Amino acid sequence: MKRIVVLISGSGSNLQALIDSVHQQHAQIAAVVANKANAYGLTRAEHAGIPAQVVANTDYASREEYDAALIRALDAYQPDLVVLAGFMRILTPGFVAHYAGRMLNIHPSLLPKYTGLHTHQRAIDAGDTEHGTSVHFVTEELDGGPVVLQARVPIFEDDDAESVAARVQQQEHRIYPLVVKWFVDGRLKMAEDSAWLDGQTLGPAGYAAEA
Repeated sequence: MKRIVVLISGSGSNLQALIDSVHQQHAQIAAVVANKANAYGLTRAEHAGIPAQVVANTDYASREEYDAALIRALDAYQPDLVVLAGFMRILTPGFVAHYAGRMLNIHPSLLPKYTGLHTHQRAIDAGDTEHGTSVHFVTEELDGGPVVLQARVPIFEDDDAESVAARVQQQEHRIYPLVVKWFVDGRLKMAEDSAWLDGQTLGPAGYAAEA
């Protein structure tokens, strides 16, 4: 059975989607690890009977020291897959290399558009009529790893960032568990700087992208 460790910083809504779906998979969430002690996702883990741990970044003088401590914490659970679910930290190259090919992230935009923060407002400000979310493998480039799957949502004239965020989040809760299942089932991997599904390399927008 594959072992998943989920990293969080906040409410953990994507964590909850994974908790709700993992019983259908040949996998278990071995642990939830947060960098903030007040992250509500820790409570979600407790309610689900999942071991939870805080590794506070404020306890360390540098990103490198923190990521080294985080690696020690995660490796104690022997993860086959590390899932970033609202983990608001820029990871060091050493951390990324340690989990290369077995770490996923979900980002609230149609990558490569709008890496970083405030993606919903940036899409509105740009006059976009479409926005979305992307699941991707993690590499050293911020939000730049190969995309596995995207979901698209409309932006309407009277939308604000909160309404767009709610629409995007609904899709996140659908596609993230699906991509995790693909990995757990051995269908998904990262090789040659690309995402591969069922032995076929995926394009820049991932699976089922528009032609």
